[in-house]
Parts: sequence; structure tokens; C-alpha cells
Amino acid sequence: MEDMEIGIIGAMQIEVEALCSAMEEPQTQRVSGIDFVSGRLSGRRVVTARCGIGKVFAAICAQTMILRYRPGVIVNTGVAGSMTERLSVGQVALADRVVQHDMDTSPLGDPVGLLSGIGQVYLPTDPAATACLSACVGGLGVPYVRGTIASGDQFIAASAQKQRIRASFEDVVACEMEGAAIGQVCYVNRVPCAILRAISDGGDEGAALDYPAFLSAAADTAARALLRFTEVWKA
Repeated sequence: MEDMEIGIIGAMQIEVEALCSAMEEPQTQRVSGIDFVSGRLSGRRVVTARCGIGKVFAAICAQTMILRYRPGVIVNTGVAGSMTERLSVGQVALADRVVQHDMDTSPLGDPVGLLSGIGQVYLPTDPAATACLSACVGGLGVPYVRGTIASGDQFIAASAQKQRIRASFEDVVACEMEGAAIGQVCYVNRVPCAILRAISDGGDEGAALDYPAFLSAAADTAARALLRFTEVWKA
């Protein structure tokens, strides 16, 4: 099978459907219960997948994509809740690094978020891919902030939860449910990784109402940035 230049993972169909619709000569293959759609976007060999919600589905998808399609870079796209006053609904968070906020062996004396077996709390994303995404988002005229994106198997919808995450980790700008798992899989496989999240809600008491109201628009912003990325990315 031909190696892919770019792999793109979203948790939900709404996060990848615009990319799949734009793909030329698409081919779908179901592996590990996940549909991988490969073809060409902007003349580049691209594979996309809807992994499902949560860190386990995200990890299964990323590992399968790496083994099956050997992408040169993986981008995780989708929506997230804002963890900072600097980001509002419709704007974009880009990860310089990721952390799993619900990873906690602190009763054993470890720092919260420490990844056992790796010995790190934060995992870096790829600087070149993140810089390229930054230029793509900026080119759309959409405000963005770079920083730490936190992931966990929780939908954050309370100010107390939001404050706990912000207090526990440095420079957290957004929170979602998949990015850090994908980041960990890419890290151990030495595959460049970047994470883009359009803000759908504030991660507070209004999140349960804001999320469905703004999901579609946020997903569209992320998709437009990724389409631009496929045009300009140079490995």
C-alpha cells in the first residue's frame, strides 16, 4: 500500500465529512472497526478517519493508521472547550504540547498527568506542522492561540472542573477527549503530530447548551484550515 503524506483524525463524522467529500478517488477500508478513507486532497496522498469519542478509540485509530497507512504526519482535528479567556467560541486552539488531565498516579508520589513508562507529563507536538497550521488558520482570518491542549475521558461543563485543569497544568488553552492519546501514540511511534481544535464552548456551565449550538460552525472552521494545510504542507 502506498504511504500517505498526511493522516487526519477526527472524533466525529462532522469533523471529517468535509474532508472526505473533497477527496479525489476515495477508497474506504474498515480496520479495527474504523473506516479509513484514503485518496487525494490538493494532489496530496491523504487518509482520514473518524475515530470515535474518547482516548481509547483515538489511540486505536492512530496506531492502526500508522501501521496500515504510514502517514508522514498525523493531524488531529475537531472541536474543544476553551480553557482560557483568550479563546472564544469559533476561534482556534493549536497544541504546542498535550497532556492527559485525567492521568493521575499522584497517590504514589507522581505529578498529576505523568505518563507511566514515558516519564513525562507533557508531550510535544511537531513544531513544523504546528507552525504550518498556525499560518493556515491565520490565513483564514480566524484568531488562534497556541499552548497546551488537555485531554481526558470527560466532557468538561463546570467551572470547578475547568479550574482544576487550569491549576494542575501549565498554559492550558483548550480541553477535549482525544488529542493527547493521539499525541502519545505518535510520540512512541516517532510520527510527527499536530492538533487543531476549533472552540465550540467555554468548558463551563454553559457548555452543554453551547456545544450543540456551535458544533457545526466550529467543525467547519477546523475543516477549512485542514484543507488549506493539505495544499501547503511540506514534509
